[in-house]
Amino acid sequence: MPIAQNGAVSLHYDTCGDGEPLILSSGLGGSGGFWKPQLAALAQRYQVITYDHAGAGRSSRDVGARSVAEMASDLLAVLDAAGAERAHVVGHAIGGTLGLEAALQAPARLRSLVIVNGWVGPDAHIARCFAIRTEILRASGRAAYLQAQPLFLYPATWISRHAGEIDAHAAEALSTMPSDSDLLARIAAFTAYDPGRALAAMQVRTLCVASRDDMLVPWHMSKTLARRLPDARLALADWGGHAFTQAVPEVFHDLLREFYHDLTGDVVA
Repeated sequence: MPIAQNGAVSLHYDTCGDGEPLILSSGLGGSGGFWKPQLAALAQRYQVITYDHAGAGRSSRDVGARSVAEMASDLLAVLDAAGAERAHVVGHAIGGTLGLEAALQAPARLRSLVIVNGWVGPDAHIARCFAIRTEILRASGRAAYLQAQPLFLYPATWISRHAGEIDAHAAEALSTMPSDSDLLARIAAFTAYDPGRALAAMQVRTLCVASRDDMLVPWHMSKTLARRLPDARLALADWGGHAFTQAVPEVFHDLLREFYHDLTGDVVA
């Protein structure tokens, strides 16, 4: 089982495929399994690296409160362990924030950055959504939290058509999601994160991707983020909600294909 070490924190990671390194960083739940719908296609061209965030999955558990900077250094530690001096980075929501912070810490390590349904700086809408989710976790427990989670992640029609898949994911997530205290600490760290003026000097070419019907992190937040970065573009999916990478993986893959082709001339199968 491949393990990266960042101080006292052990980080489980997996690799598949051959080629230029590409690391995928998941959102709040922290499980590398979030990216399963993308692996087969990306592994045809890239060495794809997925990992469980500290506190989640098979990585160190009950890690306590950690800063966004510390969590971004986890991502860089995984690259070190995988032998990747430089890599494309793709992050979903909170994973995109980690990619952004990694780009500010060590721009030479990133070949490019893709931020999916991301944002920058504290926002009242996001704070309200996370406050509701936090209250569900505290008042009703982990199972209720996971039952409510799809309402924030997927369109209503997708939820109606994939009830069995959603239930199976919730059952699995009970064992992979961070502890309550770690989850609440992650929410606090990411909702407060604000890189401020540092964004204007970021040197990594970036794609900000969003879904027009994302109700958790509305797409205009990705638009704002792209405008604040000196070398970024915005790409929009029409449907799929906050987790459109899972709801319509082929749409997301097409957006990646176009970005990487324009960036390097590479064609993702």
